[in-house]
Amino acid sequence: MNEMFDAIEHGKMLKIFRKKAKMTQEDIAEELNVTQSCVSKYESGRKTLDLSTFLRWINVTGSEIPAAAMLFGMDTVNLVTQLMPAVPMFIGGMFNWIL
Repeated sequence: MNEMFDAIEHGKMLKIFRKKAKMTQEDIAEELNVTQSCVSKYESGRKTLDLSTFLRWINVTGSEIPAAAMLFGMDTVNLVTQLMPAVPMFIGGMFNWIL
């Protein structure tokens, strides 16, 4: 039963991502090369997405950060977001040190 609850909760998030992107079920179905009925089943939790389809859904709807928060928790997302500006400086500094 817990697995079904998780599928329903994830489906709700997929629907939120789609709506925030101002897309219809038909729009996202076309982007993912699936039927509108399939999208409806994903959003209602009656069907589970494979990882590839999930990643395409996230990309098409521009929901990378909310999806990361859903998967890893907000603390992890906040930490990564804070560290991202430092990564190019760190890499650039390493190249300068090597050269």
